[in-house]
Amino acid sequence: MRFLPVFLDLQSGAVLVVGAGDPVRTKLRLLAAAGARVRWFATDGNRDLGWLDAKDAAHIECADGDPLSADLGGVIAVVCAGAGETGPAMSVRAKAAGLPVNVMDELAHSTFIFPAIVDRGDVVVAIGTGGASPVVARRVRERIEAMLPARIGDLAGFIGRWRKQIHTRIPELALRRRFWERVVDGPIGALVLAGRGNEAEQALTEIGDASTFAGATASGEAEGRVTLVGAGPGDPDLLTIKALRALQDADVVFYDELVSPEILDRARRDAARIAVGRRVGKPGIGQLAINKLLIEAARSGQRAVRLKGGDPLIFGRGGEEIEALRKAGIAYSVVPGITAGLGAAAQFEVPLTFRHEALRITFLTAHKARDAEAVDWSTLTDEKMTVVVYMGMTAAVSVRAGLLAAGRSPQTPVGVFARVTWLDAQAAVGTLDELPGLVERIDNGPAILVIGDVVAHSAPWSRQNFNQMISRMLEAAE
Repeated sequence: MRFLPVFLDLQSGAVLVVGAGDPVRTKLRLLAAAGARVRWFATDGNRDLGWLDAKDAAHIECADGDPLSADLGGVIAVVCAGAGETGPAMSVRAKAAGLPVNVMDELAHSTFIFPAIVDRGDVVVAIGTGGASPVVARRVRERIEAMLPARIGDLAGFIGRWRKQIHTRIPELALRRRFWERVVDGPIGALVLAGRGNEAEQALTEIGDASTFAGATASGEAEGRVTLVGAGPGDPDLLTIKALRALQDADVVFYDELVSPEILDRARRDAARIAVGRRVGKPGIGQLAINKLLIEAARSGQRAVRLKGGDPLIFGRGGEEIEALRKAGIAYSVVPGITAGLGAAAQFEVPLTFRHEALRITFLTAHKARDAEAVDWSTLTDEKMTVVVYMGMTAAVSVRAGLLAAGRSPQTPVGVFARVTWLDAQAAVGTLDELPGLVERIDNGPAILVIGDVVAHSAPWSRQNFNQMISRMLEAAE
């Protein structure tokens, strides 16, 4: 991120604008609508403001003379649009005076850029692409415009009017934040968004004990809780809305090693982030220590999120954490996530079930060779059963041996799918007899193994068969 989004107080001084034509008109319209006091040097001598509303035109002073000699006293920013060679020269002068400057389409001469803007009164959203693609920024703006309620600015103003009073009534920051979350997310916020501001004011006035409304305990403190959240297999776009809301509300996030940085970035900016996971062969703090951290965080009044790759209750030890939280009397909830098996199925087009061919699915884990050796493979020999093995790369030899010894055909289709839904996801497909070799074709895990006839319907299998057919045709042609 090269350009940090900031909001400039346009009431604190004048904006000096240099330029002509449509480019400068766009900037003048934007600045005037925001209430800026503008001094405009028209480089083509055309100072007509008839295209502006009288209210906006009143904010613009048409200046005479050479802008390169203009007095910069009281100026808070310089904007050049359609200014030709004057733009870079004006940039040099502005930088020498320590003023932020924007020269349209000239990043080298600019210290700030104009973002695409969504304006909802007291709520303003700025979208930037670092100056690389205004069209992309505009498309993002269009999507945000469609999502944001028309009166979201009214809601911000409503809260602003009550903010000092509630601050006095609820001195504790954590409780005050929860108070406003309940207002925004509840019936009072809905009244404001529906244009029924008077009713919302009345409803807020009728709240007796603000701390109790915010969910305080009997001792007046913030009540802590733990939310077990499934982060999915890696792609941040696969987070559920409920998972995203939990991350935005969290005071502290305890996350696993396999949670991608992009997902972790969805947490509230000021939330503490504590890594508690571990990879195969590497030290970790242990499950009992994790349970203790969760309980301590909740007892201190924090809203803790236990963020896990995939789904918390599928090989994620979520059940153990739930039991520990129950025993300690801690409030908790669970937000499911897309497990890696389903992520692989979607990305690589593996139908885990298929009419007349695959009627059952078994999920199992084979973290180590001894895990695979402990599995009763005789229950997994049905040809109409798809077997999905989590963390199976290191135990691939034992998985193959167990299934073959139990009677599964060595020609059973098999797929090894690594880092599913990540940008560097990999797949290797073949037969059960070839499984150890398929694993060797994968650079790094985590990976799952999918065993069953359904793998023959997958996209990698189709591509592999196509490539083999082309190779045979080329060999025959020679």
